[in-house]
Amino acid sequence: MSDAPKTAMVMAAGLGTRMRPLTDHRPKPLVEVGGKALIDHVLDRLVEAGVETAVVNIHHFADQMVAHLARRDDIRIRISDERAALLDSGGGIAKARALLGEDPILVANIDSLWTGGGTPPLETLKAAWDPERMDVLLLLVPRGHGLGFEGPQGFFRDDEGRLTHSAAPVPPTPYANVGFQILKPQILDDVREEAFSIVPIWKALAEKGRLHGAVMDAFWMHVGDPAAREAAEAKLAP
Repeated sequence: MSDAPKTAMVMAAGLGTRMRPLTDHRPKPLVEVGGKALIDHVLDRLVEAGVETAVVNIHHFADQMVAHLARRDDIRIRISDERAALLDSGGGIAKARALLGEDPILVANIDSLWTGGGTPPLETLKAAWDPERMDVLLLLVPRGHGLGFEGPQGFFRDDEGRLTHSAAPVPPTPYANVGFQILKPQILDDVREEAFSIVPIWKALAEKGRLHGAVMDAFWMHVGDPAAREAAEAKLAP
């Protein structure tokens, strides 16, 4: 294992439209599950994994986000302000590039939770990271071991951990990305668009054998809408 990332990019700028009406008056990252805001679930996991700095992008109800994040004193928070325009998954990281540095970073979505398992998922991810062989390492969950992996889109993984992305219904993909990854920020440096998805970059890296995946043994919960929030509440209940 190489040195684990000390900086994380937390993707928190979305509108949360699927989570309405819970997001009519607050941003999705501040929706609570199990008595804790989604973003605090994520930041707690990052602290446990040894991350020292979290760069958080903000857009929807941005002032609420800034006020909430100011309460954290266990991790250094830096704000990447996207009030002017949403920039998608790749564009959000690219905008924050100057705050992220040159070392590999951990990227985290705010709507992914997990419970159970033997090894903490971020420890699984850190242990598998090898910058000599990979430019991106996705954290994966097996199909049937989570809430929110119903469609055909996902990944195939070979014996070396290399990934191939597929949206075809047959054969079904055995793994889904849970919204956490380690990546080299330099992979975004040649993109000229301001708003763009990171998925085409994943696909290009997969063709070069540089997109890898690590499989966690915890149970994953994608908290994307009110029904998913209720299911996650039930799963996390003592």
